[in-house]
Amino acid sequence: MDWQQLEYFRVLAKMEHMTKAAKYLAISQPALSRSIHRLEAELGISLFDRVGRAIRVNESGRLFLHRVERAQQEIDTGIGELRQLNSPLTGTVSLAFLLTFGMNILPDIIGQFNKMYPNVEFVLHQNTTMPILERLLERQSDLCLVGPVNGHKGITWRKLMEEELFIYVAAEHRLAGRSELRLEELADEPFIGFKKGYVMRGLSDEYCRQAGFVPRIRFEGDDVGTLAGLVSSGLGAAMIPAFSGVDASKIKQIRISEPLCKREIGLAWLEGRTFPPSVELFHRFIMNWFA
Repeated sequence: MDWQQLEYFRVLAKMEHMTKAAKYLAISQPALSRSIHRLEAELGISLFDRVGRAIRVNESGRLFLHRVERAQQEIDTGIGELRQLNSPLTGTVSLAFLLTFGMNILPDIIGQFNKMYPNVEFVLHQNTTMPILERLLERQSDLCLVGPVNGHKGITWRKLMEEELFIYVAAEHRLAGRSELRLEELADEPFIGFKKGYVMRGLSDEYCRQAGFVPRIRFEGDDVGTLAGLVSSGLGAAMIPAFSGVDASKIKQIRISEPLCKREIGLAWLEGRTFPPSVELFHRFIMNWFA
């Protein structure tokens, strides 16, 4: 038995899907299956129930998974303690953040941090909330910039800021000359929104509901650039945070006076995790940035 076998088991027990687990681990499905069979043979007990092509972790597997995760946490803690002996001025910070957050504030934060600690490297990952949290739980990311994470055990979240949401319309739109508007004024307008399941989509739908209407979604997208492009073509209005790179000749930003539309952004990390010095340094830096 070696740590690689235990890691293969841990991932499969979490995913309960042989093909997806093998893809995540970057190995073949037969190789993963052989590793699990060898582990079960060495332990003398089955860790999974196999029904047809489906695989489910059984009671013995759940008990063993708990111990494996405890062992991994102890190893991570030991590695963290060893790294404390080294200078925090070098190292790597793995940071995940929302697709709609990286265009304005984050470059300034990392830029200022880099001036102070030029030898600290960053691995950046943009995505939507759920994949970001999965990366955090799988320890692929050290820190995450996301909205509130209510209901996710084992994750600590601290609010950093509130970000105002705006309406964007094409330059030739009837409201393009306005500096602000009431959201109810768009009740009859086609909307361009994020796909269902995105936090921003839920927020925009809720704010429209507060304004007394259900938005008529004409087009859906999964990033700000796509939405902005559709808006500039005159295909509808979009509710999104402020972002840089707006071509004022094609698209106009309008403040929403009623209701007050905003979203919360905070920093998330695994509860009880010991950070390497470079990550701890950036953690303190970003918390102080918004203090």
